[in-house]
Amino acid sequence: MQGAAPRRFYKSVDTEKGAAGWCVALDGKVLRSPAKNAFELPGRALAQAIAAEWDAQADQVKPASMPLMQLASTAIDRVANERAKIIAELVGYAATDLVCYRADEPDALVEKEAQAWDPLLDWLRRRYDVTLLTTSGIVHVAQPPATMEALTKVVEGHQDFAVAALATAVHASGSLVIGLALAEGEITPEQAAHAAQIDELHQAERWGEDSDAVERRLGQLADLVAARRLLDLLSQD
Repeated sequence: MQGAAPRRFYKSVDTEKGAAGWCVALDGKVLRSPAKNAFELPGRALAQAIAAEWDAQADQVKPASMPLMQLASTAIDRVANERAKIIAELVGYAATDLVCYRADEPDALVEKEAQAWDPLLDWLRRRYDVTLLTTSGIVHVAQPPATMEALTKVVEGHQDFAVAALATAVHASGSLVIGLALAEGEITPEQAAHAAQIDELHQAERWGEDSDAVERRLGQLADLVAARRLLDLLSQD
């Protein structure tokens, strides 16, 4: 059983310019990351948004209600120290990317997948000159090494905070293609969630909704919204 959320221990929340970035201060004391690293943010807009998350806490501090704080902490505590490992993990999604593995029946699902996923693969080809191979049924298709190398360079081009956002989008959607399209502004969080949920939504249409599945899909969308918002805030400074 998880312990109760800690009580709110501070009264005021502010932002201030530090030596290497913007900081959040609780009662005048500069906040540190969960791993006790310097919590320095690349821009004022992001710092103000995270400060607002802290200020919105009521009697208890609930980390799950502070998605930007969590994403920034991931960038500072994990991406900065495990960048190569995380990038390799994200690129690894392309080896079995959701949008490359298609149903071979029924026709209605085949068509839904094509309508949602083909434009994403076309965009990837135009944007990065990268072509992913697709397959249907349970047949595995190996992506060419050159393709994986090209995608590695694409992900490496993102700075740490953007990698944290991309990782959240990829994990939520199960697709590097969907994650990149969201990160580049090609699709919205709602479109990304729909693309990731095509198969599940089709089953729900046939057999009815399941409350756990609905909750899971809402969680996926929330993660995608948070990832996109972090990227938007990064672009403001």
